[in-house]
Amino acid sequence: LRVAELSCKLRRQKKDPYYVEELEPVLSVFDSCARNFVSPQTFYLKPRRQKNMNCHRATLAVFLAVSGNGISSVGAFSPPSPRAAAASPGVATTQKNMVATAPPMPGTANGSSSSDAPLGWDCDDEANCVQVPACDEEACRTSLDVRIHNEWYDLSGWRKAHPAGAHWIDWYDGRDATEVMDAFHSEKARGMWQKLPKSSPEAVEVLSKQVADDSSTQIAFRELRDQLQADGWWERDFVHEATLLAIWVSLVVGAAATAHTVAPISSVLLALAMTNAGWLGHDYVHGVDKFCDRMRNFVCFGAGLGTTWWSDKHNKHHALTNEMGVDEDIATDPFLYTWAPDPKHDSPLRKIQHLIFFVPFSALFALWRYDTMQVAIGAVEEKRPGAKEELAGLLAHYFVLLTLFPLGVWFPAVFLSGLMSALIVTPTHQSEELFGDYQPDWVKAQFESTRNAVMTNPFSEWLWGGMQYQLEHHLFPSMPRSKYPALKPILTKFAQDNNIKGGYRESGEFEILKMNWDLYKEVAEADPVEGAPYSRGHGQLGAISLGFSPAAKNAKALQS
Repeated sequence: LRVAELSCKLRRQKKDPYYVEELEPVLSVFDSCARNFVSPQTFYLKPRRQKNMNCHRATLAVFLAVSGNGISSVGAFSPPSPRAAAASPGVATTQKNMVATAPPMPGTANGSSSSDAPLGWDCDDEANCVQVPACDEEACRTSLDVRIHNEWYDLSGWRKAHPAGAHWIDWYDGRDATEVMDAFHSEKARGMWQKLPKSSPEAVEVLSKQVADDSSTQIAFRELRDQLQADGWWERDFVHEATLLAIWVSLVVGAAATAHTVAPISSVLLALAMTNAGWLGHDYVHGVDKFCDRMRNFVCFGAGLGTTWWSDKHNKHHALTNEMGVDEDIATDPFLYTWAPDPKHDSPLRKIQHLIFFVPFSALFALWRYDTMQVAIGAVEEKRPGAKEELAGLLAHYFVLLTLFPLGVWFPAVFLSGLMSALIVTPTHQSEELFGDYQPDWVKAQFESTRNAVMTNPFSEWLWGGMQYQLEHHLFPSMPRSKYPALKPILTKFAQDNNIKGGYRESGEFEILKMNWDLYKEVAEADPVEGAPYSRGHGQLGAISLGFSPAAKNAKALQS
């Protein structure tokens, strides 16, 4: 069973081939991916995509026939998960924290019968699910249990159909995802989860002993959100939207008109247009109404940034805010460190980071553009929904940019826009609490990791693009930003009523920038710390995949 499971796991993860020791030396073992018998002393598993898992059933049959009483040392492959260790003896558990049907004892007549195989779920994009034999498709899961509104659901079949990718579902295996579900999804999507299959009684029994009940803060927040929803806080102000779009158009026209006559002015106007387009795109990608659906790819054409890249990276920041090693928005080393690193991850630049911070800040937009193209091309190759339209928008952006604007205009504009954007997005989180582990109370985590900026003039109010209302945005990311100013007294009272540490945090726009600079200076002067978490994310899944973060200690067992 372990060989079949591990072989499937490696194929699913598409890892490089590697060796697993500790098999029973007297047995020949059938490698279900290589489809051949191999020496058990060094069991070589090579990942290969397969349409079904009949070969794994064959593996089980070979084991039962050859071993008689089973394989005694296969358990050395991997330590059991906490959930697996707590499962009852009659429940078969896997390395993926799954609860499956208990296999028959070796030597029974029906030991290799397909009727004894574990069952899983297969769902379409409307959350219509049917039971199928487990592991009969590319993603081999027999259960994946997520709590939503105090009910456990088996999302093993839904993970493949999830539009934003399976990794989001995997990350919340064995966890509560209510706030994340409500925050990021449309009204239609928020109604679909009730159609999904419930977790098995055995899984619920195990999980209920390990996962804390919803806190009073979480319950109060859900009541607040329901009330705001009923009061129409998600209704969009189209006059406000039209005004913001008109400002962007004016900036682009002004930049084009001065591109060949007053290049410095053109660069400034173009940089402001890029930054403004970024905030508008940010609104539309987060939005869940029909208007945002139509405007979703505006950020591709207006700012040269991709919706897929933005969704993967930025939504992870919202879901796991300030979790060290997971949240890529605080993973800015080796140029800027937000805490003293482990010596093996240190850099000489750290000692002067408070003096040169504007250099990596300026490169932010250029880095985002590079990452965007990588992700967009990959999304097309993976046939992700809307990927071709996204890539077309990006190509149209560069066609217009390179046609209307000389190199001496658009090149400095990209870096000036990066500087402005970085000065806005970094200080609202980096000077607040950083978490070394997963935060089950998402609501408290948002209050404790976020600080608002109080503007002093109308230009700053426009330039910050709603990011000055960072707490409001993090708690209600799909709400139109025009509603955020009126939320302050409501959230202030909520923090007081629920005794949230630090309450509703805010500072002046220049004070918050000084706080962030003080943090860079403090970290620059600090000595490296042995064993400090590795901060920098890698790719869209960041350190969740690589397991560098304390918060990712269970993620390797959950990641597909």
